[in-house]
Amino acid sequence: MIVLLSILILKFRRGLNLSSALSTEIYRYQLVRDRLLEAWPTLDAETLTDTLEGITELHEMIAAVIRSALVDESLQSGLRYRLEDMRVRMKRLEERGLKKRQLAQEAMTEVGLTKLEQPDFTASVRAGSPSLVVTAEDLIPEAYWVPQALKLNRQALLSDLKQDLNVGALRPRAKWCPQTTMGPRDAGWALGAAFL
Repeated sequence: MIVLLSILILKFRRGLNLSSALSTEIYRYQLVRDRLLEAWPTLDAETLTDTLEGITELHEMIAAVIRSALVDESLQSGLRYRLEDMRVRMKRLEERGLKKRQLAQEAMTEVGLTKLEQPDFTASVRAGSPSLVVTAEDLIPEAYWVPQALKLNRQALLSDLKQDLNVGALRPRAKWCPQTTMGPRDAGWALGAAFL
């Protein structure tokens, strides 16, 4: 029995088709069960189950499949934890690298060093435009706001026209015809609206 379990586990790890081995053992189990019932029709269920368990290896094979699944699930859980740990570590490394770059930039700016050449890298500092970070839009004066032009909501218009609704000066055509468009989109509807 232990040898069988070892062989099954090795087959799992080598990627051999265990489902066919399990199917074969299920067929063998059913065949032996049918023959036992033919030979002893009055055999009770408990005796039959015990006999089949002793004669066939199906119980051990199912147990091996379940154990293998449990091992896979444990590995998955461990990998999930490890991946999360690695993501946290990667984020820390990104932040640390950014802080070190900022520190180097501040040091170069403070002493007026514009270029630093080394065998494995070249660093340069140049003046750039400052970025804008808005934290409270309601405090910005009206003079800095740009009015936006009206924009047609094509999807809503098309939806209303498909439902045969009159939309202002537009009226739907009698029949909607799907048309294939030749362009970057796959298919579309012809906007069947006419001006009155």
